[in-house]
Amino acid sequence: MTEAQVNDFDIRQFIVFSLGDERFGIDSLKITTIDRMKTITRVPKTPDYIKGVINLRGDIIPVMDLRAKFNLPAVEETEETRIIILKLEEISIGVIVDQVLQTIQLGGDDIENASSLINSAASEYIFGIGKVGGEIVTLINFEKLVKL
Repeated sequence: MTEAQVNDFDIRQFIVFSLGDERFGIDSLKITTIDRMKTITRVPKTPDYIKGVINLRGDIIPVMDLRAKFNLPAVEETEETRIIILKLEEISIGVIVDQVLQTIQLGGDDIENASSLINSAASEYIFGIGKVGGEIVTLINFEKLVKL
């Protein structure tokens, strides 16, 4: 995404979540629900970052562990651990996060293009860096993340 594309949108709402001390954001329009941890059934011969599947109101949803996907150390689940269910085109996928923190609104002026700040592999799934007060929030493009 070019800098012009990052700045060419109206104010959008993002859900901010944490993985350890880092804060990430995702466009709230992509989220269908945020749920507490559920029993996850492991599926053989899937990548390590795919924890398995859950049954959510009769739908079978694959679940990705973002800590494993981002090569972060594993931690024990807590009362704050959540599964964020995303709708990407025709499929739903769950992502495990340490904690959902807040909802923020960002306009184009609040988002920096990340391509000059991060390596090319990460730039595949990071579309910008949001500035919220004095905090930095890494904005993730989940469509690209789940295809990697």
